[in-house]
Amino acid sequence: MSLRPDFLWGFATASYQIEGAIDQDGRAPSIWDTFCAIPGKIAHGASGEVACDSYNRTAEDIALLKEVGAQAYRFSLSWSRIIPLGGRNDPVNQAGLDHYVKFVDDLLDAGITPMITLYHWDLPDELDKRYGGLLNREEFPLDFENYARVVFKAIPKCKYWITFNEPFCSSVLAYSFGQFAPGHTSDRTKSPVGDSSREPWIVGHNLLVAHGRAVKVYRDEFKPTDKGVIGITLNGDATYPWDPEDPRDVEAAERKIEFSIAWFADPVYFGKYPDSMRKQLGDRLPEFTAEEAALVKGSNDFYGMNHYTADYVKHGDGNPPPEDHAGDLTTSKTNKAGESIGPETQSFWLNPNPQGFRNLINWLSKRYGYPPIYVTENGTSIKGENDLTREQILEDDFRVKYFHDYAHALAAAVAEDGCDVRGYMGWSLMDNFEWAEGYETRFGCTYVDYEDNQKRYPKKSAYAMKPLFDSLIKKE
Repeated sequence: MSLRPDFLWGFATASYQIEGAIDQDGRAPSIWDTFCAIPGKIAHGASGEVACDSYNRTAEDIALLKEVGAQAYRFSLSWSRIIPLGGRNDPVNQAGLDHYVKFVDDLLDAGITPMITLYHWDLPDELDKRYGGLLNREEFPLDFENYARVVFKAIPKCKYWITFNEPFCSSVLAYSFGQFAPGHTSDRTKSPVGDSSREPWIVGHNLLVAHGRAVKVYRDEFKPTDKGVIGITLNGDATYPWDPEDPRDVEAAERKIEFSIAWFADPVYFGKYPDSMRKQLGDRLPEFTAEEAALVKGSNDFYGMNHYTADYVKHGDGNPPPEDHAGDLTTSKTNKAGESIGPETQSFWLNPNPQGFRNLINWLSKRYGYPPIYVTENGTSIKGENDLTREQILEDDFRVKYFHDYAHALAAAVAEDGCDVRGYMGWSLMDNFEWAEGYETRFGCTYVDYEDNQKRYPKKSAYAMKPLFDSLIKKE
């Protein structure tokens, strides 16, 4: 037993992936509603229109969390439920806000700690149409600050806040690859708008500034009385050099983490972007004004860590194309010796590698001065899971092993390496809308039967989490 007695474990979800009820009680469209309506963007033309119907089943979801023994629940709010048009001069939708206030009260009554993410990719569509959404350096941070203030004021009982989930994905997948809403890319076969060489870096910058503004509001106006903590959640893979004998691969493996994680974490902890990014991107990477830098630097009470997998990394040729977002390198699931990094899953990008998890916790701890870390997402899909019968799906031994191995890697990082990890949220509480993959891929610890009224059936992994963490957390 190596985890602190107050270690917090539970499950995570995101509003657009589970809530459904897209036009109920005054909610207006988000960029994902609009994106899903474009033919060919989502597998089988799926959308979050119904998803898991969680907006109408909060009591059922809380009962599920209680049944499997979860201590905490990380979920996100739908901005366009709370301020349907999104802006700081637009009206607040009281029905939408009241929904989340009651949900938090109900979670607390059930003995479950809420952890709220303000933004998990679902910008009010009106803001995208009004001024370009995340691309607008002046308007977006101010509108996000206002939204954050409205929520902080309404929900003082929440003590764990996350501003943005995975700004890397909001920047690169949405404004370089065009795979995520609003779908910008330089590839004109996929989108009529977008500049993959510039827009991702602009969006990333604006997200950081918006984060800084929201944190300042929380610390100045709410933290003294509410006594909560606030941070940002960043995603990134662990890396190994493709050829450990080649110093260029060793450098590239480090650089990949800088381009995915340190892109956002360095400004938060050091007030500047990584040198490797500035060197490659030049003036395409925005400069912080003095005011922006002051807002962003020091704006984390904890480090929110989303993590799933690892990659072997091979250096590039020194001439990356303008749209390169990775740091002049390529990734592979096998190394020079032909060894696989981990077993295949349903997700082409995800191969379990628990040692990489431990390594990355150490990398983050050393670079950023051993901050408190909350693992805000970690989990796996299973190859072919969606093709099985319900009875077979419920016996998800692959996922049980994944959680076991990753939790033990985390515990080793704490006990043997001295890292300060304080919480863990498994992804995900239930099968849900998996963005561009629609409902093809299941990440849930609970099976959702989309053909039979979204009924929930906990899988073996859902029941395995409590005994797993009971075995690792010190008793008071």
